[in-house]
Amino acid sequence: MREQRIIVKGGRENNLKNVSVELPKKKITVFTGVSGSGKSSLVFDTIAAESQRLLNETYDSFIRYRLQQYGKPDVDSMENLSVAIIINQKRIEGNARSTVGTITDIYSLLRVLFSRIGKPYVGHSTDFSFNNPQGMCSCCEGLGKVSIVDLDELIDKNKSLNEGAIKFPSFEVGGWRWTRYVYSGLFENDKKIKDYSPDEWHNLIYADGIKLKNPDPQFPKTSIYEGILPRFERSFFKKESSMVSGKNGVRYKEVVKQDTCPECNGTRLNPKVLTCNIDNKNIADCCNMQIDELLEFISAIHEDSVTPLLNTLKKNLENLLAIGLGYLTLSRETSSLSGGESQRVKLVRHIGSSLTDLTYIFDEPSIGLHPNDVLRLNKLLLELRDKGNTILIVEHDPDVIAIADHIVDMGIGAGIDGGNIIYEGNIEGLLESGTLTGNYLKCEN
Repeated sequence: MREQRIIVKGGRENNLKNVSVELPKKKITVFTGVSGSGKSSLVFDTIAAESQRLLNETYDSFIRYRLQQYGKPDVDSMENLSVAIIINQKRIEGNARSTVGTITDIYSLLRVLFSRIGKPYVGHSTDFSFNNPQGMCSCCEGLGKVSIVDLDELIDKNKSLNEGAIKFPSFEVGGWRWTRYVYSGLFENDKKIKDYSPDEWHNLIYADGIKLKNPDPQFPKTSIYEGILPRFERSFFKKESSMVSGKNGVRYKEVVKQDTCPECNGTRLNPKVLTCNIDNKNIADCCNMQIDELLEFISAIHEDSVTPLLNTLKKNLENLLAIGLGYLTLSRETSSLSGGESQRVKLVRHIGSSLTDLTYIFDEPSIGLHPNDVLRLNKLLLELRDKGNTILIVEHDPDVIAIADHIVDMGIGAGIDGGNIIYEGNIEGLLESGTLTGNYLKCEN
């Protein structure tokens, strides 16, 4: 029985020159050639784009409208496409609640572990989640950070209220927020802030919920007085998406700083959850360990009741270690990862997936890796293939090219000089092909 192949006929996307190719499914195909030779045009802009477009077509219009839009590639036809998972170097998009631990699901496994054997027992695995009201720190709401107003940036103490001492657009002289202070009757409006008494400073900055005794007639009759900090926090901290824009948005970034939550010290979790320990470590301690240290800690736990769970945890941590990410912590926010780190984290995430018959597409996964780590990366790529998936890789590294079941070399040059398939076959044939890639690899060998 002839093996099934992805068939591309007449590809003309970008600089492709009517390219036709057949790629074996459930194998590793590596696309080689100089930068600009058309590798990405064929792999990402043609094969991946059409797979994503066809998948999006299966959803109703309500969902389709909210997905990334893909135009039909400039190609005559394509056959036997499967769902494509693109693992590129684009940095992982995520909010402050997305961490290495959550995106790899390792944190979920840790939560189960602590709920099973942690002492004292504090609840189910969901109670160890900083995204769950039962587990999150109430002060920072599970973010580990709080917004702090830099008063030196907000207040010019060398000016009076009438001179514009409050340096924020919606508190400017004549603005409606400004009137709440100059008409409060609490201050001498021409007095420099630096000359305020401690009580005046407290009233200006911190006072909250005061019913004024002798306000100016222009102060709203039904209003309660609140200092600048309570008003600022109420107006902006809870309404950032709608209130912090335009001039306010620019100034907000200058005035408001992020600081570690004073109640949870950045752990994101509430005190009850943090009392639960395994070998004198709570779950936050584990998340703050480097991956290599955490693997050592988990490997030292011997509890027959959770042996399968421990084995899964160790396997996932070993995978992160295998591709040079042993220095990361599970608490690291995904938004802070580099492009190369992001791609490798995505790979580990999919290694543990139960899905098969997918097409995984990689963009130079070896970038930034030590040669020893490249060999470990290859092991994971082979494992992904052996689960029944098709692997397409754009790559320059000889060690990654060496594991290919099939190679497509493109060129002969870049831009208008590229866009053709100049060799197709196995590694042995490439070495004797006489192409730039073949000659380079032959010299390397």
